[in-house]
Amino acid sequence: MTENTDLAAQLAALAGVRVVVAGDVMLDRFLYGAVERISPEGPIPVLRIEREAAMLGGAGNVLRNLVALGAAVEFLAVVGDDAAGREVQALAREAAGAGCHLLVEAGRVTTIKERYIAAGQQLLRADRDPHGAIGAGTATALLAAATAALQGAGALVLSDYGKGVLEPETLAALIAAAQAVSCPVVVDPKGRDYGIYRGATLVTPNRRELEEATGLPTATDDEVLLAAQHVIDGCGVEGVVVTRGAQGMSVLRGGEGGHLRLPAAAREIFDVSGAGDTVVAMIAATLAADVDFVSAVKLANVAASIVVGKLGTATASRSELLQTLHASELMAAEAKVSDVEASVEQAARWRQKGLTIGFTNGCFDLLHPGHVSLLTQARAACDRLIVGLNSDASTRRLKGEGRPIQPEAARAAVLASLASVDLVVIFGEDTPLELIEALTPDVLVKGADYARDEVVGADLVERHGGKLILVELAPGHSTSDTIGRMPGGRMSG
Repeated sequence: MTENTDLAAQLAALAGVRVVVAGDVMLDRFLYGAVERISPEGPIPVLRIEREAAMLGGAGNVLRNLVALGAAVEFLAVVGDDAAGREVQALAREAAGAGCHLLVEAGRVTTIKERYIAAGQQLLRADRDPHGAIGAGTATALLAAATAALQGAGALVLSDYGKGVLEPETLAALIAAAQAVSCPVVVDPKGRDYGIYRGATLVTPNRRELEEATGLPTATDDEVLLAAQHVIDGCGVEGVVVTRGAQGMSVLRGGEGGHLRLPAAAREIFDVSGAGDTVVAMIAATLAADVDFVSAVKLANVAASIVVGKLGTATASRSELLQTLHASELMAAEAKVSDVEASVEQAARWRQKGLTIGFTNGCFDLLHPGHVSLLTQARAACDRLIVGLNSDASTRRLKGEGRPIQPEAARAAVLASLASVDLVVIFGEDTPLELIEALTPDVLVKGADYARDEVVGADLVERHGGKLILVELAPGHSTSDTIGRMPGGRMSG
């Protein structure tokens, strides 16, 4: 099983996992229009508004991302007794259903971020924010609701946007409540003092936030890791996941956890707003599903690559993640299909690393268990396996008219999708002798149905210090026999 296939399989475990989200919710409002003139009142563009859209932001965007992944969410936040607060309540109830636990505080302003957009670009953002922390009574009610929600939950997300909901005392109490039920805590942090998150499982700053919190440079990989280690040592958290935009993600865990560097997925960045929320949501959901930590952050990296290609505070659904992983798998398979010249260069690079090169060949018309067994055994005998594939013309000469059943491009793609195959090279000759001469493999592998003197290239490989291996084939499998058993099928060579 390849890595992306394995990651895709992990997504099914996210359905129904219980995650508690607490923090600062806001209303993200988008006003779209066209700019066709400059105002006569001043040198500013006039936006003619054509449509509006509103969605949950902040902790609400974490909620949306978790719901998109199929998680069951208990959502705790505070809004004001105003029109924006009522709009947030409606959106949150729609997303979380019975898991929505919004507290309304009289006199408080609900956070609104209004973005004015023309031709896909933001012209202006206007914010309305509350002043100060929530009241003591509201904080007590929030903690009580969170403590109840944590019973049986798989993860707690603390989404801190510095709007007054997650004050230090409340944070400490929430983390202690999660620890009491062995629930991992993932924090999207704010501010310069990460000590207020002491006891958290992970904090997930972006590169700029990490630099501001530590006062250390974060331009290079090593600098990011040093700053992350500073957070672990000084703030009492178990690990740090740093989102770095075009540089991908860096992950550091305390103790024996080690570090991990993930490059950004190859995708055009359109809007990074909300990408951090997506990372937090994916990590929390996967931890709640007992997915291993490395797979969790790899899936978070893929999810982030999806949302940065969308405008606004977007989400990455399970279906989009599956499509992305499968598309990457197909592209990776295509990259394993090579011509002779490129394959010789690749073999030389592998040898420079001290790797042994194996080679086998065939038509591989309809891939069956016998083929899979041959390729698996061949790969076990070397570090890298190159498969020579007869072209359509050479297959026809060897097998007769009506063959191959599958064209060479399809046969190459199927072979390249196998984890046991590292490179596929199509050759047009009747035998692979010229290809073997060019590659000079260390190991030549054929089925045990061949005698040594029948294997093309065996003498050549052995003269170069290599060896021939004849492997046992899975009995009862033949492409020709399979075709002969098909309705209307016929034996051809």
